[in-house]
Amino acid sequence: MKAVVMAGGEGTRLRPMTSSMPKPLLPVANRPIMEHVLRLLKRHGLNETVVTVQFLASLVKNYFGDGEELGMELTYANEEKPLGTAGSVKNAEEALKDDAFLVISGDALTDFDLTELINFHKEKGALVTVCLTRVPNPLEFGITIVDEEGKVERFLEKPTWGQVFSDTVNTGIYVMEPEVFDYVEPDVPVDWSGDVFPQLMKEGKPVYGYVAEGYWEDVGTHESYVKAQADVLEGKVDVDIDGFEISAGVWVAEGAEVHPDAVLRGPLYIGDYAKVEAGAEIREHTVVGSNVVVKSGAFLHKAVVHDNVYVGPHSNLRGCVVGKNTDIMRAARIEDGAVIGDECLIGEESIVQGNVRVYPFKTIEAGAFVNTSVIWESRGQAHLFGARGVSGILNVEITPELAVRLAGAYATTLKKGSTVTTARDHSRGARALKRAVISALQASAIDVRDLENVPLPVARQQTARGSAGGIMIRTTPGVQDSVDIMFFDGQGADLSQGSQRKLDRVFARQEYRRAFPGEIGDLHFPASVFDSYTGSLLRNVDTTGIADSGLKVVVDASNGSAGLVLPSLLGKLGVDSLTINPGLDESRPTETADMRRSGMVRLGEIVASSGAAFGVRFDPVGERLSLVDEKGRIIEDDRALLVMLDLIAAERRSGRVALPVTTTRIAEQVAAYHGTQVEWTTTSPDDLTRVGGEEGTIFGGDGKGGFIVPEFSSVYDATAAFVRLIGLVARTQLTLSQIDARIPRAHVLKRDLATPWAVKGLVMRRVVEAAGDRFVDTTDGVRVVETDGRWVMVLPDPAEAVTHLWAEGPDDASAQALLDEWSAVVDSAGR
Repeated sequence: MKAVVMAGGEGTRLRPMTSSMPKPLLPVANRPIMEHVLRLLKRHGLNETVVTVQFLASLVKNYFGDGEELGMELTYANEEKPLGTAGSVKNAEEALKDDAFLVISGDALTDFDLTELINFHKEKGALVTVCLTRVPNPLEFGITIVDEEGKVERFLEKPTWGQVFSDTVNTGIYVMEPEVFDYVEPDVPVDWSGDVFPQLMKEGKPVYGYVAEGYWEDVGTHESYVKAQADVLEGKVDVDIDGFEISAGVWVAEGAEVHPDAVLRGPLYIGDYAKVEAGAEIREHTVVGSNVVVKSGAFLHKAVVHDNVYVGPHSNLRGCVVGKNTDIMRAARIEDGAVIGDECLIGEESIVQGNVRVYPFKTIEAGAFVNTSVIWESRGQAHLFGARGVSGILNVEITPELAVRLAGAYATTLKKGSTVTTARDHSRGARALKRAVISALQASAIDVRDLENVPLPVARQQTARGSAGGIMIRTTPGVQDSVDIMFFDGQGADLSQGSQRKLDRVFARQEYRRAFPGEIGDLHFPASVFDSYTGSLLRNVDTTGIADSGLKVVVDASNGSAGLVLPSLLGKLGVDSLTINPGLDESRPTETADMRRSGMVRLGEIVASSGAAFGVRFDPVGERLSLVDEKGRIIEDDRALLVMLDLIAAERRSGRVALPVTTTRIAEQVAAYHGTQVEWTTTSPDDLTRVGGEEGTIFGGDGKGGFIVPEFSSVYDATAAFVRLIGLVARTQLTLSQIDARIPRAHVLKRDLATPWAVKGLVMRRVVEAAGDRFVDTTDGVRVVETDGRWVMVLPDPAEAVTHLWAEGPDDASAQALLDEWSAVVDSAGR
């Protein structure tokens, strides 16, 4: 008699384990489930077997081949599309048409006596014999009632509790005569229990049920998968375990190295060529796969670890499943019920909570606390906040569900009855997410002032007018399919590090406040927002001389929200202006570097041909400003910072300017020449904002188009910078090219180096050590100053496995040499 092993299912309930591996290849006690099935068949003389395959078919074929290693003869029937349990067997009809055959699932673990099942089939003269067993919970199976002779009287597939009439269920193991193929239509999906058996019973055909004694587990869920491992180790199922039982219940396979000082408490299994170091503790029901390394201090209990996994020192794995080729770094913790897919990286001291699913090829960052599944995202992050708030791919990493949880966490950090201002850019994604945010805020007893679509600086200014905080949703600059959810404090500035950590904690613990029905927040839409903004701007920024200057300017609104403010502002300034790209374009909520560059070139052409004094280009949310001089030449952003600094310092002659430490030291020369001083800040925008809001600060900028005009606002505001610039040019009566020409050229170069999270601290220590007696500035990262004034700065990225380097010298070659020298220091520490 031949056998058919059905091995084509996708095993969707077992994802992420089956995301990159077919279910029959999932290891139980370090052998694929299907290998246990094939060994059972061979034990009962069923050496000729047809394997039906469909999902990831090549992996099954490559693993088992022609069956020679098992002493069997395997052939394969490949389904081009899913054909159902009966359709897949029909697909192999040519090999089965001559005699009775046995059908068995390739992903159920059993030790049933198949010889007794076949004998029963022959004795009864059955067309089909269904192998049955008794289970405590029959809801997931087809339940069956047989008469005293064993003939099936009633059958129902996957009942509800109200339909349960027996605890005897269909195991998916059948003995069949080839005549059954007459009831299976070819090349269409057909199921045995749903289609064929009811028809056979209707026609009175001999369909019998054999109640088998022994072990049977349908490995269809994560819980049953882990249970199957424990049952094998406990000896509850009669299968072969590959290895040596070195003590009661402790199985160790060939080539495994287990240090005598490792603690082993069986039953457990350690696969071939695995290595368990001294001080590691492996407890009952743990299965360690082939070539696994378990480092000192690691603790594993009821954990199933697939092949080629690295289990770092002092890591803790309890009741979890870890896919092959995954690295679990030092002191990581994976809780009960969690499943880690293949080829993941679980960063040091990270925590993956119970029942979380991490899909293959994902990175959980060092120190991350992961309490929701990581499915489409590229990583589970240690902290919510990056450089632009909470950022990610729309409807992949940033979903409406995430937006609701974030807003609920933010609301929980505020008092009940507080007001939060919400705003967005002109993209459809931001509009949809903002609605989710508003609902969550109201449901958490927060009143909402919704500004709808406004420039980012307007949202900040309006937040500062009586709100406890604000939320702005915009498209990530330069990344069309990503969004940023930005959180503001009561002053309209980005949340401080402390406030971010507080929100982080509430979000991680999911301790959201919910309002009672009478506490649901109100929703308001304030009127005259733009008039209020422009009025305040013109009252606070010096515009003298503009009306009489006769200046002509070209303004590119970039089809963004800045264009909503400009019409009334330009009219009140009394300046001759030409506005291009004024309308909103939902299809372009942001612009790439290439789009921005081509827009700047076009702006320069218009400025040069129109005889304008200069041109400005706003980013789509009105936060950043780029300049073109009267000749139509682009003034690069780092150069524009020096031009604005020179104009403001020359007019004010005192005070201080706030600049990040990565800015060229020529800025110090420019400021000192005009009697002002530089206060260096970190590269974090909130630090620049803090200094920008302090008394005595006359200007701030980041060298990337972000300008702070302190007399109006302490945050980046392109419109305020534009008004300030018009007034300065009008009063100084110098062109931008003249100002640019009198400022020395800077030579600052930047480089990014990949650095594993685990060695970032080591890298910074090595940099300080390598600095020796040279001056070291630790305002942000480490800045090493040479005796000749050249400097290099090394800064680990807070969100990515990258280290940033900046270097400045008297020329590009000198700066390049400095970069090369210190890159070698960083690289040597990272190896």
